[in-house]
Amino acid sequence: MKKSYRFVALCLALTAFFCIISAVCTAVCLENVRKTTNSTVNRLVAVMLEKYPDISEKEIAEILNDKTAVEDDIEILEKYGIDLKSDWISYGNQGSYKYVVISAIICLAFGIAFIVVFLLYLKMQKQQTMEIAKRIERINLGDYSLQIDENSEDELSLLDNQIYRTTVKFREQAENSRKDKENLQKSLSDISHQLKTPLTSIIVMVENILDDDDMPLEIRREFLNDIKHNTNTISFLVQSLLKLSKLDAEAVKFRYEQVEVKSIVDECIKNTAVMAEILGVRLETECNNIILNCDRKWLCEAITNIIKNCIEHSHNGNIKITAEQNKLYTKISIKDNGSGIDKEDLPHIFERFYKGKNSSDDSVGIGLALAKSIIEKQSGYIGVSSELGAGSEFVIKFFNN
Repeated sequence: MKKSYRFVALCLALTAFFCIISAVCTAVCLENVRKTTNSTVNRLVAVMLEKYPDISEKEIAEILNDKTAVEDDIEILEKYGIDLKSDWISYGNQGSYKYVVISAIICLAFGIAFIVVFLLYLKMQKQQTMEIAKRIERINLGDYSLQIDENSEDELSLLDNQIYRTTVKFREQAENSRKDKENLQKSLSDISHQLKTPLTSIIVMVENILDDDDMPLEIRREFLNDIKHNTNTISFLVQSLLKLSKLDAEAVKFRYEQVEVKSIVDECIKNTAVMAEILGVRLETECNNIILNCDRKWLCEAITNIIKNCIEHSHNGNIKITAEQNKLYTKISIKDNGSGIDKEDLPHIFERFYKGKNSSDDSVGIGLALAKSIIEKQSGYIGVSSELGAGSEFVIKFFNN
């Protein structure tokens, strides 16, 4: 709109300018007419008084103010060189018509200037409209690399800015879509790789059982235990992937509540008690009287996965779970004295399907990734520090605000 307002203001300024010029010229013209008329009348009166001394001033005034015109009077004036059709007053002011010509030229110039300005404005608007149309066409063709250098605020520039913002959003969406496709392709490849091994083992063992009716009971039982183990691995993998997919798709609605941290930790220890007992790992807790605003179910899922990872790397070792709270954050620490994590593996420990050098054969590399996603979705932070051969410490922080 500002460009239209500027155009209207310019036209008004031009109109005012030419009106002033025209008024000045008209004023000059009228002043010359007045001077010429007064001079002529004065000369006539002087001549009349010289030739007719008996005539009174009253009679002269009546003659001058008589507005009636007779054909004979006009003919008499024409005898003395005064043509009322072409001259204003007398032959001595034959150039007075120039003022009329000048006024006409001024008005004509104003009209031409107005038309020129208006045509330039239309041309500029058309050019800008064509540029916007070309940008939209490029966007439709998938070209989102558009830049806007102008910062004007007229109606077309505002539209142009909105198109640019839309282009930026489309570009971000296209980039995110590309990344999502890459991640999906990678995830599918990883899932295929993770499922391929246990499924192949199951198929081979089932075929052996079916093909050999006389298979010894001990071997058959061993095969069935392996099938059960692989089935549990596949079940865990599928469930974990489903949970990750829900978190990635923002399909999980966390139900926040005031929960005692000790109750969450106790439930996690209960979930991992069998595994800890088999591997001879002792679990200690120290997290009394600390309240945390969180989703109990999902946080328990995350901490359970972390404890499982610590148990796998702490055969006959100890794991200590502590919690503390200050004015800034609530901190949960899970520390073991196991084999630790290699420095090369440490930056990748939370990546999906990543298996470090010290990982067990049963590890699928998804538990820590799921734990990290759950904690971060609840506006938390998770970090890890480790020393090879001395154990690892996972630290979870939730800021109080």
